[in-house]
Amino acid sequence: MAELVREMHAIPETAPDALDRVLTAVTSGALANVPGTDHAGVLLVDASQRELTSVATTDDIMSTLDALQQDTGEGPCLAAAAGATAGDDTLVWVDDISSDPRWPRLSARIVAETPARSSVSFRLFTHQGTLGALNLFSDTVNAFDEDSREIGRVYATHAALAMFRTRQQGEFRSALASRDAIGQAKGMVMERFGVDAVEAFALLRRLSQNGNLPLADVAWRLVDAGSESAGGDARGRQATR
Repeated sequence: MAELVREMHAIPETAPDALDRVLTAVTSGALANVPGTDHAGVLLVDASQRELTSVATTDDIMSTLDALQQDTGEGPCLAAAAGATAGDDTLVWVDDISSDPRWPRLSARIVAETPARSSVSFRLFTHQGTLGALNLFSDTVNAFDEDSREIGRVYATHAALAMFRTRQQGEFRSALASRDAIGQAKGMVMERFGVDAVEAFALLRRLSQNGNLPLADVAWRLVDAGSESAGGDARGRQATR
């Protein structure tokens, strides 16, 4: 556990792949240290977009297990993630996939297409509509006893904290970039129309309201348009971020 913490803190939060690297450290650590684990991964569920994203899988079998759950729309990983809104327990485990009655379509396909025979999934407490689960599978039935589940909880906690931390940092950097763009746009309006800072900001707000656009989006468009007209290299909002 101490080694996992050291590895996670060694990853710069500003790195563009920080979240992927941290989650990979979590799943590889779970594979090595949670008794019974043969395959591990994280499944993210974006409730607003109804999208599923499989990340940090330790092997192709885990990727297949996630894909099967996406195909059938059911399974322990989805149930664990959904529990974050349903108020259920923080984990879902299956002692014997071949005889578990909860997800018959999925169970049949797992038995037919993979060696996995038991599993445990821990829901990840995330934010802004995205839920997730740390998922561990074993090729042996009854692989995850109470000790395994307790150790797995520790890794799930680290995964959730890492997700929150890196996304929070990303949102902070995005907010700073938006603030800078608004400042640049305000300066352009002041220079072009000979108004003061208060009047320039009021104009930007009116454009935002009339166009039903966020203020930052209006600012980015003005900044990009100004760069293009000046012959500069308009990088665009996404590139600037």
